[in-house]
Amino acid sequence: FEDPRITSEVRPIFMQHWLPDTFDFSGGSVPLGGDAQVFAVQLRYALTERLALIATKDGYIQFKPGGALQANHGYGWADLAAGVKYLLVDSEEHHFLLTPGLTITLPTGSPSVHQGDGGGEWNLFVSGAKAWNDFHVTGNLGFRIPNNFDEQTAQMHYSLQLDYYVHKYFIPFFALNGYTILTDGDDLLLGAVPLNTEMYDLINFGSTNAKGTTQLTVGGGFRSHLLENLDVGVAYEVGVVEPVGIFDSRVTVDMIWRF
Repeated sequence: FEDPRITSEVRPIFMQHWLPDTFDFSGGSVPLGGDAQVFAVQLRYALTERLALIATKDGYIQFKPGGALQANHGYGWADLAAGVKYLLVDSEEHHFLLTPGLTITLPTGSPSVHQGDGGGEWNLFVSGAKAWNDFHVTGNLGFRIPNNFDEQTAQMHYSLQLDYYVHKYFIPFFALNGYTILTDGDDLLLGAVPLNTEMYDLINFGSTNAKGTTQLTVGGGFRSHLLENLDVGVAYEVGVVEPVGIFDSRVTVDMIWRF
């Protein structure tokens, strides 16, 4: 989720995402397994000390399900998402930041990896951070609003991260990410399967029976500040609320170069 700080940075990201052994949907279940990989780069540019342009989604997806969907491997580009964020509150006395923002996702991606659906979506969010010496709490709340409510679902998303600065080379953190589906779409997976879950941050299926469900992941990892303007991180997370949909677990590795 989006950091409330205003920075100029380049952030390459790799995600290894594992699919659950069994996929439960409305009316049944099928063997699944398999995985997906994402190779992406996020960009941020500080126009002023309070205003930044952000590009939060792009990259290449390899979607390789197993089981009943093993004939449906897909390779292609992700949709593009970009927008702005503004540092509304910067309290040095209370070590507190509050930053609202907006991104727009354009349906430019490849249908083979379930991108390019609908008319795009809006993401309205607010991020905050509070510090107590070396302990930090960062949170985010937002709403994903599609332009086409038949082909995509509206979602509320929320995140919480706790981290502690042990050493510049070791900053461990715990993270929670949640998605509550607010509307039902009108799309069936592969034209036949009624879905009761969504694909978290990566794919918006437009699921037909997901309204009111909450999907939650928990995980942890650490970051290392290798140089003054360069750090790397690794995280592992798992889906913890049924139905998990197609989120079994995920490893994310990234690097941030600030300029």
